[in-house]
Amino acid sequence: MNKQPSNSDLDIKQIDPTLYNEDLAPLKPQDRNWGAFEIFNVWSNDIQSLFGYTLAASLFLSYGLNGWAVMAAIILAGVIVMFLVNLTGKPSVKYGIPFPVMVRASMGVRGANLPALLRAIVGIFWYGVQTYFASTAVALLITALFGAGNGSTFLGLSGVAWLSFVIVWLFQIAIFWQGIERIKHFLNWAGPLVYVVMVVLMIIVWFQAGSELLPAVSTIFSGSGEQSGSSFGAFLAIVGTMVAYFAAVVINFGDFTRFVKTERQMKLGNLLGLPLNVAFFSFIALIITAGTLVLFGDALTNPADIVERVDSLPLTIVAALTFFAATVGINLVANFIPPAYDLANLFPSKISFKMGGLITAVIAFFVGALWISVISQIGVPGFVNALGAIVAPFYGIIVVDYYLIKRQHLNMQELFSSAPSSAYYYVNGWNSRALIAFGGAALFSLSTVVVPAFESLGGYGWLIGAGLGGLFYYGLMRQFKAVPAPAM
Repeated sequence: MNKQPSNSDLDIKQIDPTLYNEDLAPLKPQDRNWGAFEIFNVWSNDIQSLFGYTLAASLFLSYGLNGWAVMAAIILAGVIVMFLVNLTGKPSVKYGIPFPVMVRASMGVRGANLPALLRAIVGIFWYGVQTYFASTAVALLITALFGAGNGSTFLGLSGVAWLSFVIVWLFQIAIFWQGIERIKHFLNWAGPLVYVVMVVLMIIVWFQAGSELLPAVSTIFSGSGEQSGSSFGAFLAIVGTMVAYFAAVVINFGDFTRFVKTERQMKLGNLLGLPLNVAFFSFIALIITAGTLVLFGDALTNPADIVERVDSLPLTIVAALTFFAATVGINLVANFIPPAYDLANLFPSKISFKMGGLITAVIAFFVGALWISVISQIGVPGFVNALGAIVAPFYGIIVVDYYLIKRQHLNMQELFSSAPSSAYYYVNGWNSRALIAFGGAALFSLSTVVVPAFESLGGYGWLIGAGLGGLFYYGLMRQFKAVPAPAM
């Protein structure tokens, strides 16, 4: 029933310049060269970025739970995300299309620009934030080698910090301008290397903390947080926050799986890269965070600060380079590729993949520059939840549409057609039912983050939004299930 499309099915016969360019066109299986290792490294770099570590470490301190309970919650989030991305990644493995093309099936060939634009905004924000975090590693290196400068600051950043930020920003542009293959190679060596450094850092901290470390893991975190309410509620809030951290990638996972030859490779990469990877990384974060409390009396959640306190020049140099590499790696893949496709989808004849990436980088420069003085004041978990809540309903809409409404069959020719009679044209290119489903679900999921009365649901904003989006969409679209799927 779920027959694979032939190469001729993936050849777009009628070229509509408002919907098509070579970057958006279906990739045929023979043109794909990603496997389980590449998918694993998408996740390993995402988790191992400086922002990812800081978020995980801050969760150990924010909710007043035992350290092992926090670790279990983070691992459960990894299992949930694996299940979610297996669903959104499958259609792009089958058809070789990126997210903004895939979402045309549910939102309409013109309506797809709404989720694409919102996803681009989220990606641009993350790109700027991750660029700042990567620059802290470079600043650590420059300070270790040449000193910290005169201490004057502008927008919360010192001269060394500004120099580091500009270096990272230009470096990323140089990498992505060379294309997806160079990004893939960069990611493949950055992911494993950063694990080596994190393990070394953990061993050093563990050795220095000695016998006080394990008791610290069990007792120091317990009851130390500011979160009120039940332990079970805090546990679920941590799960929700970690799912929200991955939210943007979960929705547009097809941007990566379109490069994978088989669904089996995708699922293996997700298994290794999410539950197993998150378990190991959470253990490292737990041990290091407990160790910093024992050694320094402070809970240090930024690895760059920890390396600075350890005060070993060789470790500082190696760690700074690897933290930089890991954060740049995930930034290029998770926060550059999606907005580049999304912006290209807006005006395919005028914006290429590279031009979309350049627009992303320019806007993200200002986001990163304002991170310290403005954006970070919102608070890291709140920032993650707010961004995730806005785009969450699209996940439910996409999954319900593909699996329950379209029954895993898409017509590639009509995904690239603006003819009023085409299957995905709906009304003037927009699916009004999908818009209603999105609006209703987004209003509720965002309120869990910004409305004080719903504050207790804050950690669940993404999951609620995704669930409601799918539920509303199915309710509005279920009468269309009887429409025959295109022959494949």
